[in-house]
Amino acid sequence: MMRLAVFCFLLYTLLVASSAQSDSNQPVIQLRLAGEKKKHYEGRVEVFYNGEWGTVCDDDFSIYAAQVVCRELGFTGAESWSPSAKYGKGEGRIWLDNVHCTGSEKSLAHCESNGFGVSDCKHSEDVGVVCSSKRIPGFKFIRNQANSQEGLTVQVEEVRIRATYSHRKRIPITEGFLEVKDGGKWRQICNEDWNQKNSRVICGMQGFPGEKRFNTRPYKLLASRRKKNYWGFSINCTGNEADLSDCKLGREIEQKGNSTCGKGMPVVVSCVPGRVFAPSVSIGFRKAYRVEQPLVRLRGGAMIGEGRVEVLKNGEWGTVCDDNWNIRAATVVCRELGFGSAKEALTGARMGQGIGPVHMNEVECSGFEKSLTECYFNPNSLGCSHEEDAAVKCNVPAMGFHNRLRLSGGRNPYEGRVEVLGERNGSLVWGTVCSDSWGTMEAMVVCRQLGLGFASNAFQETWYWQGDSSADPVVMSGVRCSGTELTLEQCLHHGKHVACPKGGGRFAAGVSCTMTAPDLVLNAQVVEQTTYLEDRPMYALQCAHEERCLSGSADKADPSSYRRLLRFSSQIHNNGQSDFRPRASPQSWVWHDCHRHYHSMEVFTHYDLMSLNGTKVAEGHKASFCLEDTYCDEGIQKRYECANFGAQGITVGCWDTYRHDIDCQWIDITDVKPGDYILQVVINPNYEVAESDYTNNIMKCRSRYDGHRIWTYNCHTGGTLSSETEETFPGLLTNQLSHR
Repeated sequence: MMRLAVFCFLLYTLLVASSAQSDSNQPVIQLRLAGEKKKHYEGRVEVFYNGEWGTVCDDDFSIYAAQVVCRELGFTGAESWSPSAKYGKGEGRIWLDNVHCTGSEKSLAHCESNGFGVSDCKHSEDVGVVCSSKRIPGFKFIRNQANSQEGLTVQVEEVRIRATYSHRKRIPITEGFLEVKDGGKWRQICNEDWNQKNSRVICGMQGFPGEKRFNTRPYKLLASRRKKNYWGFSINCTGNEADLSDCKLGREIEQKGNSTCGKGMPVVVSCVPGRVFAPSVSIGFRKAYRVEQPLVRLRGGAMIGEGRVEVLKNGEWGTVCDDNWNIRAATVVCRELGFGSAKEALTGARMGQGIGPVHMNEVECSGFEKSLTECYFNPNSLGCSHEEDAAVKCNVPAMGFHNRLRLSGGRNPYEGRVEVLGERNGSLVWGTVCSDSWGTMEAMVVCRQLGLGFASNAFQETWYWQGDSSADPVVMSGVRCSGTELTLEQCLHHGKHVACPKGGGRFAAGVSCTMTAPDLVLNAQVVEQTTYLEDRPMYALQCAHEERCLSGSADKADPSSYRRLLRFSSQIHNNGQSDFRPRASPQSWVWHDCHRHYHSMEVFTHYDLMSLNGTKVAEGHKASFCLEDTYCDEGIQKRYECANFGAQGITVGCWDTYRHDIDCQWIDITDVKPGDYILQVVINPNYEVAESDYTNNIMKCRSRYDGHRIWTYNCHTGGTLSSETEETFPGLLTNQLSHR
C-alpha cells in the first residue's frame, strides 16, 4: 500500500512538472488591431511572432476566440467578430489557422490551432474583431516583444488631463499634466520626445478641436516639487489619429526613479475648446451659443456631437455618401464643428436618411484639413442613395452637465421625475421642476443633458413615480426651451422667485427618454406638382364643415353656395430611426362617423396661406389624422393601417400619402383676394410626438393667385437651403416678387 502511495505521488509530481514546462514553452505573442478601423477597439487581428507581424485566418474562428483576443489586448470582452477581411487584407505571414478557443485561455497562443505558420488561407480570409470599449482595470500590457519600428501601438487603460489646483474648478479642464493609466496606476510621460502632434491627438480625445501654447514656468516649478511616476515609453503620433491607441509606441525609457526624464519634465497639454464649450466656473453655464452659417452640420443625432453629416453647396444642403468614409474624414468634421476627434465613423444612414442631393462621395482626407469641404472627393461618382448617408460620433468635453440633473422614481434609468440641483437659502439642494408649460422641447433638453438621447414623452403629472420626498419642493419654474440648449439651465425660466400654482410632488415635470426617434419629412416636390383650385358646393362639404376644415365664413354660407379650395397632395416620409406613433392610446382616439375612421392625433398638420410679410390670410388644417403606411421602400413591410380600428403610425422607410381629392386636404381660399402669397405646411406643429429633427417639418412654396388660377413654385423643405437663401426667399423681406 505504501509503495502504491509513493508511486502515485511521483506520477503526480511528473505531471505537474510537465504541464508547467508546456506552459513555459508556450510561445509569447503580441497582438494588435489594424486595418480600416471605424473605432479604436475594432480591427483586423494581427499577431507578432518570431520577429514579424502576420494575420489570423477566419476558418473555425469563433466568438470565444474573439473574447481571448480582446482580453489579451486589455479590453473586458468581445462584442463580435468578422470574417473575409472586413478591415482590409493584411500583409506578411498568416500565423494562425483553424483556431479553436474555449474562451478561458490567457493568450491566443494557448488556443488549439494548426500551429504557427501552418495555413492554407489567403489574406482575403483575414479575421477581424470588435471589442468592448471598456478596459480591464489594472491591466498590464506586455510591450517587450515587438520592436516599435514594427508598428506597435500605444495601449493604456485611460488618459486624462490633470489640472493644477488653480484650474480644478474650471469646466471643461483644458490644460494640465498629461497622465495615462497603466497597470492600474496613473503615470506621467516624459516630455523629451514630445511634440505638438501628440498634443493634438490628446486634445481631440478630450473633446477639443486643437492644441495651443502655454506658459511652462509654473509647471516646471510644480514638477520640481512633486514626486514623479513616469510611464516607461515615449509616443509617436502623426497628428491625424483619432485616438492615442492609433499612435505608435516610441522608444523605451529606462526606469531609474525620478531621473527617468533626465533633461525634461512631465508632459503638459493645453487645448482650445470649441466655442460652445468655452470654460466657465462650474456654477452657471454659458447661454446657448448661436454660431454663424457653417459649411458642414450634423443632423438627427441623439447626443451632442453626433449626427448625419450634411454639407452646404451652392446654397443647398446635401449629404455625404459613405463610400470610403472613415475615422479620419469623420475627425475632420468633428474638429471643424468645435468638437474633438471622432469616436466613430458611421455608414448606412445610421443617423437617419437626409433629403436633397448627395454632395460628396468617395471622400479622402489627410486629417489636417480645416473643413471637410477641403478634402478630396470624386465629383463624377454618382448613384449614391440616402440609404448610404454618412454620419459621425465625436468626442465632446466632460462638462459635468449630467451631475446637475437626475431622473427619480422611474421603472428604468430612461424615465422619471426631473430633479435639478438648485439653490435654496444659500445652499445647493435637489428639487423638482414645475410642470406648467412643460412639453416635448423641454423634455428633449433634459434627455440630451443626461446623455439619454431623445425624449419619447413629457409628463405634467408624476404621481405614479415615487421620488425622494426631500426633493419635492419646486426649485425651477417657467421653463421654456427652444430645443438647442445643452442644459435645462440655459432655457428661459423664472429666476430666484419660483412661481408654480400646482406645486411639485405629484405635479412635478417628468420625462421618458429613448436613443432613437422618428423624423417626418414632407415631400415638397409632390405639393408643387399637385396644386390646383376647385370650386365645391357647400352641400358636398358637410363632413369637412363638421370637422372645421373650412374658413369661418362657411358657418353663415348658403348651402347652395360654393367654396373655393386650394387642393394638393401630401406625402409624409419617416426618415428617422424609429416608427412615428401617435402619443394618445387607442382608447382615447376619436371616432368620426362622417369619415368612418378613428383620429389618433388632434392636430397633425397645419396648412396656411400667408401674405409676403407673414400674415395668415387663410388656413386649413387636418384637425386630426388617420396615420398609416400608404407605401414603403423596397423590402420594408407595411405595419400600420387605419381600417378596422388598426394600429396607426408611420414605419421607418414608409410614407403616408393624403391625396389631393380627399376631404380636408385643402385650404379654403374663398375669401382671399388675388395676389402673391406663401403656402406653408407644418407637420406635427405642436411637437406632440418627439422627432430627431424638427427643422424639416415645415415646407414653404411661393404662390400667385389671379382670381381664377393659382401657380405654386419654389417649394422647399425647412433646413434644405442656406440661411441666406431662406431669409431672401423671394419677396419675403422686400415684398417684391421675382418672376419665375
